[in-house]
Amino acid sequence: MLALATIGFAVNFWAWALLSPLGPRFKESLGLSSFEQSLLVAVPVVVGSLGRIPVGALTDRFGGRVMFPLVSAATIVPVLYLGLAGHSSLAALLVGGFFLGIGGTAFAVGVPHVNAWFPPERRGFAIGIFGMGMGGTAISALTTVKLVDAHGTATPFLIAAAVLAVYAVVSALVLRDAPGRVVPTEPLSRRLAATLKLDVTWQASALYAVAFGGCVAFSVYLPTYLRTAYGLTQADAANRMAGFVLLAVAMRPVGGWLSDRVGAVRVLVGALGVVVVGALLQSPTPSLAPVGTIAFLAMAAALGAASGAVFALVALLAPANQVGSVTGVVGAAGGLGGFLPPLVMGSLYGAYGSYTLGLVLLGLVAAAALVFTATGVRHAVARRTRVAQPQEQ
Repeated sequence: MLALATIGFAVNFWAWALLSPLGPRFKESLGLSSFEQSLLVAVPVVVGSLGRIPVGALTDRFGGRVMFPLVSAATIVPVLYLGLAGHSSLAALLVGGFFLGIGGTAFAVGVPHVNAWFPPERRGFAIGIFGMGMGGTAISALTTVKLVDAHGTATPFLIAAAVLAVYAVVSALVLRDAPGRVVPTEPLSRRLAATLKLDVTWQASALYAVAFGGCVAFSVYLPTYLRTAYGLTQADAANRMAGFVLLAVAMRPVGGWLSDRVGAVRVLVGALGVVVVGALLQSPTPSLAPVGTIAFLAMAAALGAASGAVFALVALLAPANQVGSVTGVVGAAGGLGGFLPPLVMGSLYGAYGSYTLGLVLLGLVAAAALVFTATGVRHAVARRTRVAQPQEQ
């Protein structure tokens, strides 16, 4: 079940990220402004992020067995539209990109599904493994432009649609929900309201906006940054971005595994400390070899580990029948956290001709998250541990 959920996450994220690699191409062919190009890339991210809130709550109610095939099948429609007809104008691309956001909601299906299959002491690692499905964005980065150059604009969209269709059928036939899964009976609106009253919802949302938001922001903006700051070719910049994403993906289960053993708070404090150092090291735009490369790879590893640790925290603190709802809100915060930094970086570069201030701001935000983790989040985990111990005895 873990493997099947991870594959589904990867396939849906592959489809969700199809427009990002083609942004520069559409900018040239349609004469888009920099803001219009940013909007084109951002729309699926925003819709996919906000859509996780209702989809996570629906997963609590209906389970991953229903929701994974449903989300995958629904994503086929905008993928085919964009590949066959929806890339001739900005308006058509924005409409297609809006509905393409459905693919980004798969994350809120998988976390509660996987969480229910594993005991508490193994959930951090299991959800970290599932989180590797975000590598679907790397598949898109590595293949989309090459397929368009070789076989035309429709090709990557048709391939992704076919893979989504196969997965929807297989998951409908094979996927099963965990025995004894806790099914909520309250209405959706009441469950969402209850979720927003939980401290863990807001604590994890703030941390995930920094951790996963950082991953998303770099996956979207790193090619532009590398081309502007270092003069790399589009292909070289895209390959380096894919390397960043793959390292972050590989570190998610490591972050979850470490959280199971030494605690999510310690992992988050250590990872955020690395982000602070890496951002400040990179802020003066040092030479790419070796300082810049080391700084970016260190941040990739740290952001990936922190992303895994956040959901180990959710598995520990969230009530069993609200994991999907909490995941939806936290996942939305992570996606929105990735939406703002590219706009800030672009604006700051336009104003000052340098990325220094943007990276300093990243370091300051990571430092604030570190302090918050070491104080408020640590106290919340300590309270949860004190409450759980008498119950276990």
